[in-house]
Amino acid sequence: MATDQTRYDAFVERVERLTYLQGASGVLSWDQQVMMPEGGTPARSRQLSTLSTMGHELLTNDEMAADLDALEADDSLVDPQQAVVREVRRQHDRAVRVPSDLVERTSRATSEALGVWEEAKAEDDFDLFAPKLEELIQLKRDYAEHVDPDADPYAVLFADYEPYLDLDTAERVLTRLREELVPLVDRIRESDVELAVDAFSGQFDTERQQAASRDALDTLGYDWDRGRLDVSSHPFTSGNQFDARVTTRFDESDPLGALTATVHEFGHAQYMLGLPDDHYGTPLGDDRDLTVHESQSRLWENHVGRTEEWWGLFLPTFTDHFPDVEATPRDAYEAANQVYEDNLIRVEADELTYHMHIVLRFEIERDLIAGDLDVSEVPQVWNDKMEEYLGVRPETDAEGCLQDIHWSHANFGYFPTYSLGSVLAAQLDSAVREDLDLSTQIRAGEFEPLREWLYEHVHRHGARYTTPELVEQATGEEYTADHFLDYVTEKYERLYDL
Repeated sequence: MATDQTRYDAFVERVERLTYLQGASGVLSWDQQVMMPEGGTPARSRQLSTLSTMGHELLTNDEMAADLDALEADDSLVDPQQAVVREVRRQHDRAVRVPSDLVERTSRATSEALGVWEEAKAEDDFDLFAPKLEELIQLKRDYAEHVDPDADPYAVLFADYEPYLDLDTAERVLTRLREELVPLVDRIRESDVELAVDAFSGQFDTERQQAASRDALDTLGYDWDRGRLDVSSHPFTSGNQFDARVTTRFDESDPLGALTATVHEFGHAQYMLGLPDDHYGTPLGDDRDLTVHESQSRLWENHVGRTEEWWGLFLPTFTDHFPDVEATPRDAYEAANQVYEDNLIRVEADELTYHMHIVLRFEIERDLIAGDLDVSEVPQVWNDKMEEYLGVRPETDAEGCLQDIHWSHANFGYFPTYSLGSVLAAQLDSAVREDLDLSTQIRAGEFEPLREWLYEHVHRHGARYTTPELVEQATGEEYTADHFLDYVTEKYERLYDL
């Protein structure tokens, strides 16, 4: 039968209205983290909870359900249309099981929790945040129970961030990383090689760091007409293909931390800006969830921003801002890739020990959601696992269990996608280098070929394909950790002469 174009068009209009409403919530959330005065939380929490409830109602109303039923029965829909219906159906089926009042209470609680987390971190007082964390955990348990009472609640939450790679896949990848990276880190720590770790020691003015970060974004090709750089307590990117904003944070003693975070967020923003303009408002103009999103940021951060070619290109610009720095590109490369002994902070971690941070968080939040760990036990368990996995014990909760923003957003199930995305970044990098002389192009500051490759193979597809389908389309093979493990083994054995 012929496609009911009138119904499909009306359906798309509903989906677009939902997307625009969610986008408005995103801007308010960005403002809360970047510009809103400290006293604005009571009003902002009500604004966000109202928009969240309205979005939930748009997604779950009878008209949306009827459209989905009718369009799924229409066997003449073409592939892109089928993808739109598939993605909205997945969202609808999960959301329709969740009461609106639970959506509103969760939104308000997360908005309030953000300010409490920031205060608790500043005061180094986990007890300030603990009641909010308990509330958010219970709200997310209730949510998972409504979505699928027969499933592992943590698996339900994980599927909000990565719906097409299941939790078993995530656990297999994390287990493999733990089993293969820990021995590599041990070998590195036994090495007699001393890298140029002091190349960027000293104090670095944060305004100059921000100027250097802007220059890094210029070098990579950031579109300032559709983006901006701001400061936040935790680096993040927010927006869409018309407005993709990045934030970072600055530490006077760690200029490389801010710079790598900025390059990382550029990867997220570049993905957003590469999504199809003419499909904005539908899944065809939306990203393919967090594993793919994180692959873009980690590709730019690690496979571009941590290379010796990048430092050969960018070091002169950096030293324009900090002329007292006396370092060669090799020195900068070694400093940017050192494996730390005292690796406390995830966003400042090296490529290898980073994944032990993810394993730690994954295990803790999985036990919290399952009820196998009490909130009051989190600081002790966190510190114990940090000592076991990373060989270092936090002296404060601010540099321990309060360091990440995610739990204040109730983003339980998010953390595994960081490692999944890093693995995919290496797989994409391997495919890129079969087509491009990427090292030469980085050295010359020619980033357009890489941006075009990623657009052609990843960005332009939006959410048309599932994650496994997109990975196979882009790389010619199934999702695998092999490329990542080969990449880090070869790189760090050379660095540390193993």
